[in-house]
Amino acid sequence: MPLPILETHALTRRYGTLTAVDRFTLSVEEGEIFGLLGPNGAGKTTTLKMLTTLLPPTSGEAKIAGRDIVHQARDVRRIIGYVPQLLSADGTLSGYENLDVFAKLYDIPRGEREKRVSDSLEFMGLADSANKLVRDYSGGMIRRLEVAQSFLHHPRVLFLDEPTTGLDPTARRVVWEHVQRLRDDYGTTIIITTHLMEEADHLCHRLAIMHLGKIAAIGTPAELKASVGGRGTTLDDVFIHYAGDTLESGGSYRETSRARRTAHRLG
Repeated sequence: MPLPILETHALTRRYGTLTAVDRFTLSVEEGEIFGLLGPNGAGKTTTLKMLTTLLPPTSGEAKIAGRDIVHQARDVRRIIGYVPQLLSADGTLSGYENLDVFAKLYDIPRGEREKRVSDSLEFMGLADSANKLVRDYSGGMIRRLEVAQSFLHHPRVLFLDEPTTGLDPTARRVVWEHVQRLRDDYGTTIIITTHLMEEADHLCHRLAIMHLGKIAAIGTPAELKASVGGRGTTLDDVFIHYAGDTLESGGSYRETSRARRTAHRLG
């Protein structure tokens, strides 16, 4: 059995009297594609921000490849990649130039940069558009470029926060194909948050459904479906059973505004 590459124990984040993530305990095996599902406000993004060292936990602990996210944060950042919901590519630069900037930020040696950038563009299907300005890219191309940026240093764990928000079905499936190739070709462990049940069913080996900051259920898509119904049960049914009828919870004004901005820049 593969060894866990990510382990958390009672990981908690509070904002005053609000507990955004409540005693989150999880083990993810190396090479898994693991999904976090939940309505807006369930704690998914807060969890990712703690695991990527962007936000300190209030209590509890987490380790990635044996490295503590608080006490060994710098080491953790060297072995992870992160694609946030918001734009991380510069539209005034070409695809190649964006990756070159990130290669320097990742301290990739000068002699390796050109090949690493070119290989990443080729891998993500962007070689023919390498010299185009990113502001002229389609939404799917932007998202693939952002995945390429996060993967330049060949991280062992890649975190994707709602990677296909705002994409049309064709572009979404292209992103899925490249995410699966990262896992198949490099053995990368991928943690993904999504609101799309089809995406979770298609990509993820296991899923955790979050509700009010806690894990309400965990298992393979098939196990979760079997836990709430018989033949014909969907992940939508599972979601509603464990998280309530909040598949489209709406979220706050800020969350709605952010989602629409993301959809607009990818659209």
